[in-house]
Amino acid sequence: MSLDNTIKKISGNIDWILFSASMFLVLVGLITMNSFVGQNYFFEKQIVWTFIGITFFFILSFVDFRFLRSAGVIISLFAVSTIILLLLFMFGDFVKGAQNRFDFGIFSFQPADPIKLVAIVFLAKYFSRRHIEIARVRHILVSGFYIFILFLLVFLQPDFGSAIIIASIWFGMVLVSGISKKHLIGVFIIGALILGGLWFYVFEPYQKQRILTFIHPLTDLQGAGYNARQSTIAVGSGMIFGKGIGYGTQSKLKFLPEYETDFIFAAFAEEWGFVGVVLLFSLYGIIMWRIIINSIYGATNFEILFGAGLAIFFMSHFIAHIGMNIGLLPITGTTVPFLSYGGSHLITEFVGLGILMGMRNYSRAMHKDDIKKEFLGV
Repeated sequence: MSLDNTIKKISGNIDWILFSASMFLVLVGLITMNSFVGQNYFFEKQIVWTFIGITFFFILSFVDFRFLRSAGVIISLFAVSTIILLLLFMFGDFVKGAQNRFDFGIFSFQPADPIKLVAIVFLAKYFSRRHIEIARVRHILVSGFYIFILFLLVFLQPDFGSAIIIASIWFGMVLVSGISKKHLIGVFIIGALILGGLWFYVFEPYQKQRILTFIHPLTDLQGAGYNARQSTIAVGSGMIFGKGIGYGTQSKLKFLPEYETDFIFAAFAEEWGFVGVVLLFSLYGIIMWRIIINSIYGATNFEILFGAGLAIFFMSHFIAHIGMNIGLLPITGTTVPFLSYGGSHLITEFVGLGILMGMRNYSRAMHKDDIKKEFLGV
């Protein structure tokens, strides 16, 4: 193949709007985490992870992912994921009280991140084969059982943030798959009754207090609420135009912990202000828009549902991270896509987009009525 043909093929495979928005977010994250004074460990390592992620993105954009429709492949992926999560409890490295990664010396690997993609692929396969009989309540229970296995193994590490994202992916894909909303509401009512019974008749007072502090961390400003308080101060102090790049006092003076990862939005908002936040939200909006546009032209229900799951994955991370940074949601240690430091999550995000680009190779143009029939089975 000539160089010209190769360039044309690459250009045709890639959604350059989606890729550009993602890269702009990576650049913003690098600027925010850079101290601009001497060497910066996070900044330098993130550049390496970015190049690795981009490499995966372009390689995967040439792969024909129709093999993922095979039940054998899906079962194997699920089984391997479960085994890896179990191995964490024997060989995983403890970081800040959580046994959630393997330490290989020069780098560490956090399995919960790519396993979110496995959950998306699994659910896309499960619901794509059952779109005609999807209204049956057993499909809520069966799909929920499989995802609960992954959820529980991640939750017990404990990695509450990743566990919540996995649960959100399941919930979101259940909603878009066409499952009966009455059955779904019934399942949640039963769950609420069980939690209510545990709260009133099982939990001890100290256990209730821990849960309340987790949900409302600002009630314990000297303890669990310290990070949340510093984060809200950082966001608010940015005002309209921010303090300027490199002049964020909450982050650069270390009042705001983990500003490169869990609280990078707060650090960004302090330096860029409301105007920067609007720009940031616009970039995430573009990413969501392009993912959905690419997914609705999927060749089959499987590709459409994978794209929907990928959109839910990004949106869940975005909502959880922003919510905890502005004090509306509990602190769960959730990263925000492309912005936060971390190789596992950054590479996973580029891999997810790369798979979407690979599916784009054999997508089809469809009328919107045909898409509705294919997607909802009506």
